[in-house]
This record gives sequence, C-alpha cells and structure tokens, in this order.
Amino acid sequence: MRIQLRKYFIQTITFVFYIVLFSCTSSKSEKENEPPNILVFLVDDMGWQDTSVPFYKEITPFNRRYHTPAMEKLASEGKMFTQAYACSVCSPTRVSFLTGTNAAKHRVTNWTLRKNESPDAPQDVLDLPQWNVNGISPVPGIENTIYATPLPQLLKDAGYFTIHCGKAHFGAMGTPGANPLNLGFNINIAGHAAGAPGSYYSEKHFGNKDKNNVWGVPGLEKYYGKHIYLNEALTREAIIALDSTLKADKPFFLYMAHYAVHAPIQEDPRFFDKYVADSLNVIEARYASMVESMDKSLGDLMQYLDEKGLADNTIILFMSDNGGLSAVGRGGVPNIHNKPLSSGKGSAHEGGIREPMIVKWPGVAKPATKTSDYLIIEDFYPTILEMAGIKNYTTVQHVDGISFVPELKGTGKTDPERKLFWHFPNFWGPKGPGIGASSSIRKGDWKLIYYHADRHFELFNIKEDVGEATNLAEKEPGKLKELAADLGNYLRESKAQMPSYKDTKKRVPYPDEIIQ
Repeated sequence: MRIQLRKYFIQTITFVFYIVLFSCTSSKSEKENEPPNILVFLVDDMGWQDTSVPFYKEITPFNRRYHTPAMEKLASEGKMFTQAYACSVCSPTRVSFLTGTNAAKHRVTNWTLRKNESPDAPQDVLDLPQWNVNGISPVPGIENTIYATPLPQLLKDAGYFTIHCGKAHFGAMGTPGANPLNLGFNINIAGHAAGAPGSYYSEKHFGNKDKNNVWGVPGLEKYYGKHIYLNEALTREAIIALDSTLKADKPFFLYMAHYAVHAPIQEDPRFFDKYVADSLNVIEARYASMVESMDKSLGDLMQYLDEKGLADNTIILFMSDNGGLSAVGRGGVPNIHNKPLSSGKGSAHEGGIREPMIVKWPGVAKPATKTSDYLIIEDFYPTILEMAGIKNYTTVQHVDGISFVPELKGTGKTDPERKLFWHFPNFWGPKGPGIGASSSIRKGDWKLIYYHADRHFELFNIKEDVGEATNLAEKEPGKLKELAADLGNYLRESKAQMPSYKDTKKRVPYPDEIIQ
C-alpha cells in the first residue's frame, strides 16, 4: 500500500512539475513572440548640441548649458547614434520618415503649408523648380504630392494601435495628407498642416484666439486658460491615448512629434528661472527652458511605461527632424549654436542635418553604448517595420531606406562606403554657411556639397573636420571627381528636379557635367 501511495505521489508531483514548466515556457514563448510597442519621439529643430547628452567626442559648453535628464536616462538604457542624419528642414524629413524615400525622389524638398503654394523666396539667379508643395498623399491623383503607402498604415494593418500626437506637417491645407487620420493613424492629437504652433501657451489658446491664424494648434480646447504649456498638454493627451491601447489589447505605435523646440521662442515657466540664474540672456534662457520642457515630456512617457509594466516591451526611438536654429541666431551671435558643427537649420553643413538620436530596445540593443556608423531618416521606415515583425508588405513607392536593426542587434555594421544623398533645390530663407539651393553626398569620411546658383563645390573630410572649416575641393581633385560623379548619377537616376538660370533658362548642370 505504501509503495503504491509513494508511486502515486511521485507521479502527481511529476505531473504538476511538467504542467508548471509548460505553463512558464508557454508564457515566456508568448511574451517573446508578442510584437513590441514602438514609441518614436521626434523633436522639431533640435540641434546636435541642444542636450546634456554628449554626442561629440568630448563634453561641450552646450552640453553643460542644457538639462535633459530623461535623455541621459534613455542614453544609459539604449544606444546613441552620433552620426544620424535628417534633411535640413522639416517637411522633407517627415515625408522621408513616412515613406522611406529620399527627398530627391519624393520631391517634397521644402516645408509645406498652403495648397499649391511654395514658401521659397524669389531668387536673383535661379528659377526654382516645381516641387511637391502639397506633401504626401495616401491616395493617387492629388497634384503636387508624393503618392505613397505611409508607415503608420502598414503598422495599423498589422494590428498596431497607431497614435499621432503633436506636429504633423505632412501635407498642405486642403489635401488628404494634412490629416494624420488619412495616413494610418487611429488617433490624431493636435496634428494638422502647419509646422509651428501659434503659441505654446494655453492662455493664448495655443494660437487660436485669432480664428484666422493658420498656425493655431487644433484639438486642445479643454486646456484653454489653464496655465498649461503646450508640451505638457500634448504629453497628457498622449498618455490618455496610451491608456486606450491597454483597453484595446493591441501593441501601440506612438508618434510623439513635439512642436518644440521650433519658434516662437517662448519659455516654459517651469524651467525658465534657472537658466536666467545661469546668466543666459533672455532669449537663450527661453530656448533652454523649451529644451528641458521637451525632455520632461520624454521622462513622463518613460515613467508611464514603467508604471504600466510596458517598458520591457517598448522600443523608444529619439530623433530630431533637422538641425538646430542657428543661421538666424537666437538673440545671441548667429551661426554658433551647434558648435562644433557649422551652421544650422536650412544648411547643407553638418549643423543643418546631423541630429541627436538614441534607440532603446530592451533585450536587443546593448545599453549605454554608442556608434559612429551613419544613417539617414528614410532608414527608419524599414527599421520600424522589421522591429514590428512585419516582413511581407508592399508599397506604391520605392523604399530607399536600409534597416539599421543589424546595428542595434550587433550583427552587422553600416557599409563604410555607403552613399547618403541630400537634394534641396530650394531656398529656406536666412543666409549662412551652407545655405542655398544645393545637392550633397556623404560617402565614407567624405562629404561633397554642390551649390546650384554659382556651381561651386565644398569638399570636406568629416572625420577630420567635423566643423567643415577646410574646403578640400582644390587639394583633392580625385575625390572631388569621384563624388561629383556619384552625385550626378544619383540625381539623374532619381529624376531629381533641378533649378534653371533666369538669364539663360537652362537647367543647372549636374555636378559631374562641370568636372570632366
């Protein structure tokens, strides 16, 4: 009898053990196969040095000026990309993000606002080409647009709950692309055609007190007059939307695109006084408070993820849409705000296109690491789809971007001779180094800028001269010819639109047509 009881007991314990083991293994397997949540935190006009996180080889005075503890935390938990590139102005970057296509091909080469109207200022030498002034369109047949399959639509089709919060600036007023809901987002918070806020202050109704103000931020009426800064209002609304994803029991894609730190330069009162105490002039103190306000939003979202138990299965990608405002100054001396980089927003120089970028991917990207491998904004499209496990998808547009998932996983590196291209046959506005209609290429350590108006070249070795102080075009004729040929071939293959000269009406020559 005792032997039978012992045998029964052992069988029972063994059965329970295997049940528990199977349950744990099954639960772990299901968790591993669960699609990750994805949070893209995109800042507007944030320069490479507008942070306490050092993206340069050494800590700079600007890193000491700004207070961005949430970015510091994100960098300690993720991987920094010290050579991440966008376009030099906002709409081209945002359209490249949504389409995976280079600006030379999607032809949204400057910022958009009014239907069929270009913001380009008239030029003395050039007639600027017709470009896609109406931005992106999810449907065919809309004039002056790039018809494309937007990234959020593919994520939504794959089961993601997609949220847009903040600045859209994807399409001109009166076109489908102006409304994020037409681009695959389940929820749109405060996004419309305009690329800047009428005001950061709820007392000013975020710019809506004047009903004719196209810059007024929509959809935040409940905060009017409640002494809430725009960044805080957007963060609160993003968290409300995230709560709705928990009820939907779906993975989420949150595109948190702050209007900050774009002009108008208006301080966040929560942080302003500390920067005045640091003896900054009033405009610089206002700007610094805007940077910290943006960082507070990042920190609040990270805290929310921790509190809800979502952090371990949420990827965070931090990026800016173009270089920091510098060419027009911020009440101080112009063209210094992105040092050691040259120039800023609107420029083909590094200050206009190199961005602060951090990626946190729990269990995949090694924490507290950094890479100098370079990439460009259109790479986010295939990368995010790969992160989401979406393999079989079709798009109506050609995707130029290359996934940087291997870099995050540590299984691959960027081709050291990869070619990156920028095409800006436009005029943003202010004067400054690298500003004006141009086409550019980065290949390895070398970068070539070709200016359309006077057909001159700037050739820099970026590794040795990150500040682009020494033009090597005359000293390195072989490298000049090589990059001019690469750039010329790409512009032709892309059918990139080129300006023409007012006096002769002839097209601006491709760079390799000048250098024989």
